[in-house]
Amino acid sequence: MSISKTVLFSEIKHVINSLDMLNISSERKLVLQPLIDYIQSNIFNEKDIRLNFICTHNSRRSHLAQIWAQVLTIHFDIANVFCYSGGTEATALFPQVIKTLKHSGFKIEIISEGVNPRYSIQYSQNETSIKSFSKIYNNNYNPQSEFAAIMTCSQVDADCPFITGAVKRISIPYEDPKVFDNTTLQAEKYMERSLQIATELCYVFSKIK
Repeated sequence: MSISKTVLFSEIKHVINSLDMLNISSERKLVLQPLIDYIQSNIFNEKDIRLNFICTHNSRRSHLAQIWAQVLTIHFDIANVFCYSGGTEATALFPQVIKTLKHSGFKIEIISEGVNPRYSIQYSQNETSIKSFSKIYNNNYNPQSEFAAIMTCSQVDADCPFITGAVKRISIPYEDPKVFDNTTLQAEKYMERSLQIATELCYVFSKIK
């Protein structure tokens, strides 16, 4: 029996196909290389790949990285990659992140409301959605060992020198779009950061053999 390949929503596919990896600087490629090496090594050794994207509040960049990474593994048909996100403290997934993802074709529903809402983020008609909410990196929802800690902000990289359970620590910091909150540039800058993250992770997974 043949196994059908996961089909991403067409709008998400269009966004991925429009990403311009030629604009990634040589400096950023050097920053991203350890992540490429880690993924490739695990594939060579036939190991599952668990990527836990971490920033201070688990409210913006780490969620964008987790979601784009998971979708891009499907785009490039790379098996056994499991993506997570967390912070050094739990706050809430910032609403503009949800709006940004919706504009890129994700279908999102609120599972539960409150100070830290939970969302169902769907990228394909036939696949289990990603459950997203703010949490500490070692929350039971995340792996407790045998994972790579991918640091998405410089603050958490400096403030949290040791990540319990991580077999590898890789820093790929991004500027926080939070600085544009409640300004006329908010929507534009969140989309800009989302697409930067998507573009760089697209480059990462495009290098995997």
